[in-house]
Amino acid sequence: MIIKTRVFEMSDGKYQNLSDLAKAMGLSVSQVYRVREGKRGINEKFIIGAKKAFPDCRLDELFYFNPGQSSGNMAETSVTNRYNHIIQRFTALDF
Repeated sequence: MIIKTRVFEMSDGKYQNLSDLAKAMGLSVSQVYRVREGKRGINEKFIIGAKKAFPDCRLDELFYFNPGQSSGNMAETSVTNRYNHIIQRFTALDF
């Protein structure tokens, strides 16, 4: 199962371009670009950055699992439950 993001669709109208989105996320433009193009997977830094750029959104609004790419041995779990500990560890926000 592969985690996917809605960040790029949600950034339309809020951020003028990829550079503005990357700045809001605290990431390099190249890292954000590679995730958008599918050349890089979503990691903890990207998840934390997405929450910084979209503080009013829940994790399950920003991310989802692609069930078509399941390995067959991972338990189905919500994005919020799976990655909430990452956000709590690196931010002072309550979820």
